[in-house]
Amino acid sequence: MAPRLRLSSVSLDAPDAHELADFYCRLLGLTVAVDEPDDVILRPLDGGTSLSFQTARNYVPPTWPAEEGDQQMQLHLEIEVDDLDVALGHALAQGATLAAFQPQDDVRVCLDPAGHPFCLWVPTEGLSP
Repeated sequence: MAPRLRLSSVSLDAPDAHELADFYCRLLGLTVAVDEPDDVILRPLDGGTSLSFQTARNYVPPTWPAEEGDQQMQLHLEIEVDDLDVALGHALAQGATLAAFQPQDDVRVCLDPAGHPFCLWVPTEGLSP
């Protein structure tokens, strides 16, 4: 019998865990569950997967899109939205940056204040990014 496994959190390194956690609180409407000097955990009000942030003293932001020799993106967040233009405006107002390279017309790649790429996308029938 397989053990019960459930993804509980995604952790992101940052030069300042609190600064990045504050950005995602504003962006996604999450609440602070744990607030320590170098670690912050955010939880959605309706349950689900948490986002964790830890201060990494030697943090190097990923390059999007990365070329040979660049710091590679290790992961990115996919954020489903109802209206791409409205969501993009909201993300930019919270401190995100629109990435120069946009590989798809129906997805917007943004960078958070620590340089992590994340995607805003509107679901279409049977498709996800």
